[in-house]
Amino acid sequence: MRDSYPPIPIHLQWFADDDAEASGRTEQPTEHKLQRLREEGQVVKSQELAGSLLLFLPALLLLFLAPSMLRTCVEMVRFYFLRAIELDPTKDGIIAVVFFRYLAKLALPILGVAVFTAVFSNLVQTGFLFTTKPITPDFSRVLPRLGQFFKRAFSIDGVYKFLMSLVKMLIIGGVAFVIVYSDVNKLLNLQKASLWTGLTTVASLTIRMLITAALLLLVLAIPDYMFQRWRFRERNKMSRQEIKEELKMYEADPQIQSRIRSRFRDLLRQNIATAVPQADVVITNPTHFAVALRFDSKSMPAPMVVALGADELAAKIRQIAQEYEVPMVENKLLAQRLYRETDVGDIIPEVYWSTVAVILSRVWTMNEERRRRISA
Repeated sequence: MRDSYPPIPIHLQWFADDDAEASGRTEQPTEHKLQRLREEGQVVKSQELAGSLLLFLPALLLLFLAPSMLRTCVEMVRFYFLRAIELDPTKDGIIAVVFFRYLAKLALPILGVAVFTAVFSNLVQTGFLFTTKPITPDFSRVLPRLGQFFKRAFSIDGVYKFLMSLVKMLIIGGVAFVIVYSDVNKLLNLQKASLWTGLTTVASLTIRMLITAALLLLVLAIPDYMFQRWRFRERNKMSRQEIKEELKMYEADPQIQSRIRSRFRDLLRQNIATAVPQADVVITNPTHFAVALRFDSKSMPAPMVVALGADELAAKIRQIAQEYEVPMVENKLLAQRLYRETDVGDIIPEVYWSTVAVILSRVWTMNEERRRRISA
């Protein structure tokens, strides 16, 4: 009888995508959440773009500096061989000084370009960002969990990374095969060639492989950046409740906003009770809009808006105007445009000066009589 082994428990949840935890999150992340994520160091970034640039630019520099670097290497070898029996490594400090001098000439240009490329590729994608949050130790991740491993390996991100690795392997392998196959005759004849010819031939093949592969990987980085951008927004979607909570946090509670607007309307009505009686004319829609204008040739270049309102506020302005015998003129188009283009205390736009001048000339006599009655 065969030995029976207990079955290994495998939970289907291991293979679920990370988005399964985000059920109910159907809304795109708000600007406030994106800013908060940025402050925590979570931004859209393509590692493929940074890696391809980090391969391409140093390789391109190496192509242009190869002759001078080769001369430096020959000079260094000649220096040490000519002094091999003259210098004592335990006593002569010049050996170390010369070594670091040649090392700096050979490595610093490539190292400098590599550092610049790394910084530049990140600045292009994320802008200037400094935060220590991503490197803060998280001890909950120290102990590996089998469920988390399967969950990440078979998620959308895990499958995408696996496919991306295959594509990169195919690109690098394909480039190497094509370039080597195109110069296979040269490589077969290297056994008959001189050392210099062999060195330059292999170096030429290597630099061509690097630059060609880097260019293809750079092209591959474009769809990778688009995918990373899409996945970033998908992972950080919000539920309707989260959006409501955020609105309460950043834009105050709707009830508080309602009370503020109510108080503002009360203050505006108090100002209307003072401003409308001093107006020269009220332009009406006739029911939806009302704009009260005042003009003093000594202190104003043109008529000024002293009160305006829509619906209930417009009705209040008309009521006060009737009580104080302020002339009201119905002009639907002018009332609508003044309401939309001006605010209390604004001089009316120059384009309306001629129209308002005609209206003021009509009511001028009425206003003079009203002022005389008030003064009497």
